[in-house]
Amino acid sequence: MFKVLKTEGSARLGEFNTPDGLVKTPCFMNVATAGAIKGGLSAFDLKDLGCQVQLCNTYHLHVRPGDEIVRNMGGLHKFTGFDGPILTDSGGFQVFSLAKLRNIKEEGVTFSCHIDGRKIFMGPEESMRIQANLGSTIAMAFDECVENPATYEYAKMSSHRTVRWLERCKAEHIRLKEMGIGTNPNQLLFGINQGATFNDLRIENMKMIRELDLPGYAIGGLAVGEEAEGMYDVIEAVEPFMPKDKPRYLMGVGTPLNILEGVRRGVDLFDCVMPSRNARHGHLFTSQGIINISNAKYEQDDSPIDPECDCPACRNFSRAYIRHLQKSQEALGLRLAVIHNLRFYNKLMEDIREALAEGRYEEFYRAKKDVICKRI
Repeated sequence: MFKVLKTEGSARLGEFNTPDGLVKTPCFMNVATAGAIKGGLSAFDLKDLGCQVQLCNTYHLHVRPGDEIVRNMGGLHKFTGFDGPILTDSGGFQVFSLAKLRNIKEEGVTFSCHIDGRKIFMGPEESMRIQANLGSTIAMAFDECVENPATYEYAKMSSHRTVRWLERCKAEHIRLKEMGIGTNPNQLLFGINQGATFNDLRIENMKMIRELDLPGYAIGGLAVGEEAEGMYDVIEAVEPFMPKDKPRYLMGVGTPLNILEGVRRGVDLFDCVMPSRNARHGHLFTSQGIINISNAKYEQDDSPIDPECDCPACRNFSRAYIRHLQKSQEALGLRLAVIHNLRFYNKLMEDIREALAEGRYEEFYRAKKDVICKRI
C-alpha cells in the first residue's frame, strides 16, 4: 500500500495508496477535530486548498454528536462531505490532556467528560468500536500519552501497557471487520510508538509494535512540553527501527520548521492544529516569515498576506481588509486567515515533494529553515 519513490538521506518521497484514495507523501493532514476546520471551512474548501487527508477526533465526535449518530448518517465521509482519506485519532491524547480526573487501569481509562462532567470509560475495544462507527480510512490505536517530563519508571510501565493495548486494538479491529460492524469495511489500523523522551524505551517499544505488522506506524507523545531538539533526537533514535515499507506519522507536529526537520529525519505524515489556531489569532505564515495581521503597520497595507501565495485570500483581499475584519470580529476575517494558513501548509508540502523528486531537498531545507518561522 505504501511505496517509497525516492530518498535523500533519511527523507522519503512516497505514495500511500489507501482504500479511499492516493496520498502523496510527505503530507500534512488538516485537522477537522469535530468534523470541520475551525474558522468556517468545509470539506470542499479543504479539497480546493490541496488537502489530501482530513483528520477528525474520536473523543470529540463520541461526545458530540455521538459516534452512533455519525454511523447512522453513513460515516464520516458522507457526514462531512470529504471524499478523500480520513484519519481518526484514537481519543487517547484528549483523555490525557482534557480530563482533569482520570483513573487508568489495565482495562482502560475512566474519566470525566470535559463538557458536562459525565463519566466515560474508554479502552482499546471502545476506541475501535467508536472508530468503526465513524468509518474513517485510518483508525489510530488507543494509547497512553504521558506528560513530559516523565519518570523513567512510569514511562516504561506506560510504554509496555501501550503495547498490550495495541494488541487488543488489533484483535478488536479484526473482530469488528469479520462481523461486518462499521461503516468502512476497508478501515486500516495504525500503531503508536510511545516511551516519553527515553530513547531506549522508544526503540524497545518500536521493536515490539512492528511485530504486529500493521499498515502504518506513528510516533506519539511528542510536542507535549519537551524541547524541539529532544523531539528530533527521539525521531532519529526510532526511525532506523521503523518498517521501511510503511508510512511514518509524527502526531501533533507542528510548526513549518518542525515539518522540515521531520521530513529530513524520515517522517511521511504530519498533523497539527497550529495553522488554523494561529490564523484565528492573526498569526499568518508567509514565504518571508510570520506576520501578526493585527499590527497597526498593516492598517493601510494594500498588499496580499503573501505575494507568493495562490490562496483565495491572497488573490482577492489586502492585508488591510483582513486586518479590519479580524479587528471587527467578523467571521469572514477568521475564515480568510485560516484559508491562507492551511494553503501555506499544503503548498509547503507540495514544494517539499517537488524538491525530493528533483533530488534537492537538502538545498530546499537550508534555504527555508531560517526564514520559515521568523517573525517579521
